[in-house]
Amino acid sequence: MSAGKTFPLNQFGIAFGLSGLAGTWTAAGEKLGVDAAVANAFWILAAVAWAISVTRYLLGARSVRQIVADLGHPVLGPFAALAPVSGMLLGARLSHYAPTAGKTVVVVMFVLTIAVATIFVRKLMLGGLDIDKLHPGYLLPTVAAGLIGGQSLATVGLHSMGIASFAVGILMWLLLGAALTARLAFRPSLPTALIPTIAIFAAPPAVGGNAWFALSGRTDLFQHALLGTFVLLILVQLALIPTYAKLPFGLGFWALTFTTAASGTYGIHWLTTSGVALGGVWTVVILAAVTLLIGWIAVRSIVLVTVNRRKTALVPVAVR
Repeated sequence: MSAGKTFPLNQFGIAFGLSGLAGTWTAAGEKLGVDAAVANAFWILAAVAWAISVTRYLLGARSVRQIVADLGHPVLGPFAALAPVSGMLLGARLSHYAPTAGKTVVVVMFVLTIAVATIFVRKLMLGGLDIDKLHPGYLLPTVAAGLIGGQSLATVGLHSMGIASFAVGILMWLLLGAALTARLAFRPSLPTALIPTIAIFAAPPAVGGNAWFALSGRTDLFQHALLGTFVLLILVQLALIPTYAKLPFGLGFWALTFTTAASGTYGIHWLTTSGVALGGVWTVVILAAVTLLIGWIAVRSIVLVTVNRRKTALVPVAVR
């Protein structure tokens, strides 16, 4: 049984996107002086989605051999990293209320993330891969894992480990980012279902910027370099809106959510540190945009799943 027949690994992106939304609400709440209750509600929702996703996958996989096989899937395999990566984000938030428990969750999830990344990079080193199957999701077990690891470890007080993880994320961004750009530019277009993953291509400067704020707490030269890169890649994403709008809706649209949320959080961090005029108003605008987009994807997903279940229920048992 291949990846996607037990539990589609890209559906780990639901908890990942909700964690990003919770992070945006957390940053906005701190900027606006709003009670953390709403942000915590989103964190709880993300945790529930994460627990359901992991449970469904493990019940379907049933064996270590199947899990290893799923990790090696050329298209869906990279999305497996979202399970421990989302766990790191959840653990970092938990640490604000239960420091020891939160730190433990972050460390355990970081170890699992390293294991997934090791398997993934080993496969890259052995070669023989079809470059046409390369897609922006390949940035998840390498770049996103390293950068979010840096942020999460810094949050629980493991600053040196966080720097090391951040460095790995930056290195992999430079290496895989170049290969991915070449694949997108010079090879056939991505399959329709994978086109939303192009949004992931714009995530590293925002995710890296948020991580660097957690690690350094300042707007230094490196942070400005990340900001410039972020602006370019976000402008490209805005130019791609007509392309996204023409796509049939599917659960793959959750690939848009974390980039959206991380970008919103990054923008709010800059508003907080730079003292921009009407910073509070702009924070509300950013928060509304992020929430509306992710909320729209969530509602469309619920409708899609409900309709598909009804169609399945109407099919006679003999036909199934």
